[in-house]
Amino acid sequence: MKHQTLDQLHAVAEVRTAKPVMSRTQRLARWAELLEREPNRLLTALTGTEYRAPRERNVMRGAGSPISVALEDPVLHDEGLKNDTYGEAKRFFELTDYQLHEIVCYCHVGDVMRASRAALSVRAVLD
Repeated sequence: MKHQTLDQLHAVAEVRTAKPVMSRTQRLARWAELLEREPNRLLTALTGTEYRAPRERNVMRGAGSPISVALEDPVLHDEGLKNDTYGEAKRFFELTDYQLHEIVCYCHVGDVMRASRAALSVRAVLD
């Protein structure tokens, strides 16, 4: 067997090193922290999440939503957050429909919400 350095291996193969994976609690806490950085930022709420069929609900998204804030973060993106859809947030943050509805749905806040309000909802999931 020939021994090679990581630099030598990078030249001939894709080398992935193990990285720590954030727990569900750590991912949710990170999301809340991101929202708290700009507490007065106005975010888009998603309309009628509780009335949509699961397939339709899973692809729902809104530019500038609380989920979009999470996607903008390189740490959460590197941890595996793929896009800013309802279904992806549900999967990545390991939330129930009820929990995610409480965070992003318009029925609680209208068309827009302050980031601080979304952060409180995320933190409520942690309790």
